[in-house]
Amino acid sequence: MIAPDAFCFYKIFAPEPRKLVRFDRHYLLYSAAGSIDLEVDGRVWTLPPLRAAWLQAGVEIAVCNARPITCCSLLYAPGFIAAPAMPCKVFDITPLAREMILECRRWGPESGALDDYARQFFTTLALVTRELAAKDCNSWVPVGQSAAVRSAIALSREQLGARPEFAQIARAVHCAPRTLARRFQAECGMSWQQVLRRLRMIRAAELLADAQMQISQVGFAVGYASQSAFGAAFRDFAQVSPRDYRAGILRGLNLAVDATQS
Repeated sequence: MIAPDAFCFYKIFAPEPRKLVRFDRHYLLYSAAGSIDLEVDGRVWTLPPLRAAWLQAGVEIAVCNARPITCCSLLYAPGFIAAPAMPCKVFDITPLAREMILECRRWGPESGALDDYARQFFTTLALVTRELAAKDCNSWVPVGQSAAVRSAIALSREQLGARPEFAQIARAVHCAPRTLARRFQAECGMSWQQVLRRLRMIRAAELLADAQMQISQVGFAVGYASQSAFGAAFRDFAQVSPRDYRAGILRGLNLAVDATQS
């Protein structure tokens, strides 16, 4: 059977290691529950239920999910809609767009030719996606080019709760602090401190999806000694408070649970 011009790929995945993938269709990558790590063009993005990626057909990406995810992604034939403006654009998703994505579960790859309503629905959602993708999203960290920088980023991620110090990280990767600082700026376009801050905020966004974890515990887990310092840093990063961000994530998770049960 020939796949329709647009369809939804809906599946629950067990944890999987990093793998390279490429799609022959324009792809709206979305996890309705759980987080996906997406690596493309020297950047690693974490995609919780409040974030999605809009990909041009043919772009090679690396994906990884350390925990189970509920994938609810859309695939568009290149001739059905205009190509995304960029090879890959990650963006924050709205409740309206999330509900539209979940509604598309009714049209899977085996659903056959789309009727007029389905075609209009997918077209409208593509326009909504294009509008959302026009805004910048800073929830990424650089990959790094040298072994020293890659290792330093990995160690920093592992030690977030222990409040890593740059001098210790430099010793661990067998590099002088001044040399490592220059490499971070040259390879990543930002300092180690800026990378560390992003790692903390991205990890905090993941932890906020756990309703059993107090927000103060989230802040402590990513290296903040006070609730006020964590709240200010997260608001500066995400433009919303940790409490409001959690509320948005839980709404998305509830929608995903309702979708699985319907």
